[in-house]
Amino acid sequence: MQKGKTYCIFAAQYFPHLGGVERYTYNLAKQLMQDGNKVIIVTSNVYHLKNHELVNGIPVYRIPCYNLLEGRYPVIKFNKEFWRIHRKLKSKKIDMVIVNTRFYLHSLYGMLFARQKKAKCITLDHGTSHLSVHNRFWDTVGEIFEHAFTKIDYLFCKEYYGVSKACNRWLGHFHIKAKGVLYNSIDLEEVEEIKDKVTTSYKKEYNIPEDTVVITFTGRLLKEKGLPSLLNVMDRLNEDGIKVCLFIAGDGDMQQEIEERKTDYIIPVGRLDFEHIVALLKESDIFCLPSFSEGFSTSILEASACGCYIITTARGGAKELLINEDYGCIIPNNQEDILYKALRDVIADPDRREKGIELTYEMIKNHFTWKIVAKQVERICEEK
Repeated sequence: MQKGKTYCIFAAQYFPHLGGVERYTYNLAKQLMQDGNKVIIVTSNVYHLKNHELVNGIPVYRIPCYNLLEGRYPVIKFNKEFWRIHRKLKSKKIDMVIVNTRFYLHSLYGMLFARQKKAKCITLDHGTSHLSVHNRFWDTVGEIFEHAFTKIDYLFCKEYYGVSKACNRWLGHFHIKAKGVLYNSIDLEEVEEIKDKVTTSYKKEYNIPEDTVVITFTGRLLKEKGLPSLLNVMDRLNEDGIKVCLFIAGDGDMQQEIEERKTDYIIPVGRLDFEHIVALLKESDIFCLPSFSEGFSTSILEASACGCYIITTARGGAKELLINEDYGCIIPNNQEDILYKALRDVIADPDRREKGIELTYEMIKNHFTWKIVAKQVERICEEK
C-alpha cells in the first residue's frame, strides 16, 4: 500500500469545542500522520481563533461562520476571509476528503471541494437519531431540513460510512446504504501511559470513603445524555443508604443546573483535559451514560479502557461493544425506575463488575483502536 497520502478532514466543529466528533477527527488525524500520511483539518471559526495554525502538529484551517444555536450549528460566512482560505486549500494536493456528519453547510462545502479537487470523498455519520432542541415545532422543522439537506449531500458524495453499525442503520432512514463501518475508537497505548504516570486523586480531593462505589459521567452536559434521570436516581440511592457518589465531568447546557444540585454525593468537577479524565476514570467503579442520542460514545470507550464497568442505554454502538450481559449492562431506556434497578444491582455485585471490565477491555483491544481504523481509511483511499 502506497504511503504518503494527503487527507483533508472537514469537521464543522473542532477543538476547543469538546465532543465525540471532535475527538474522532483528532484521533484519526493523529494516527494517519503516525502512519506516514499528511492531514489537514478544515473546521469553523466558532471561537474567533487564528484562521490557520498548527494544533498538536496538525494543520487546522478555520472558516468564518455565523454561530447559530449558541455555536452548536455554525454556518459558513462566504466573505473575503473564506475565499482566501479556500484558495489556500485549493492549492494543496489532496488525495482524499473525509466529511464528518451530513447536515452542516460546512459538510456540503467539503463534498463540493472534493469534487473540485477530483479527490476521493467519503462521509462519516455519527448519529442514530435526529438532532433535538427540545421544542416540538423546531424539532419537526429540523427533521424536514435534515432530510432535504441529506438529499442534496447525496448528489455530491455517494460513499457513506458509520462510526457504528447502528449509525449505518440510521442512514437507511435517509435511503442511504452505507459502504461499511469506521468505528469510533481509542488509543489504548496512550491511555495506559497516562494511567501509569497519573498522580491526581479525585477520591482524596473530595474525601470519598474507600467503601463508596464511585460512578462517573463524562461528556457534554445535555439533557439528551440522560443526566436528569441520573441525578434523580442518585438522590434515590442516597435516600436508601447506599454508599455511592457520582462525579460529573464536562460542560454544556445543564452545567448551572448540575451545580445547583451539588451535594456530598453529586460532585461536578467541570471540564477536564484528557489526562484528568483518565485520572478520574481510573478511580471510578462504574461509568454511567443513560443517553437517548448516541452514535458510538467515545466516553464509553475511554471508561472501558480505564477499568470501569459500563451501564448505558441501547443507543448507538453500545451493543457492538457490550455484546452480551457479561460485558456490561445495557438498559432499554433511561426511565428512572429502570436506571435505578440497574445501578442498584450492579453496585451490589462486584464480581459481575470485574468480569465485565476484563471482557470489555479485550474487546476494545481487538476491535476498537485507531490503528485498525486508520488502516481501513488508507485502504479506502486506494480503492478506485
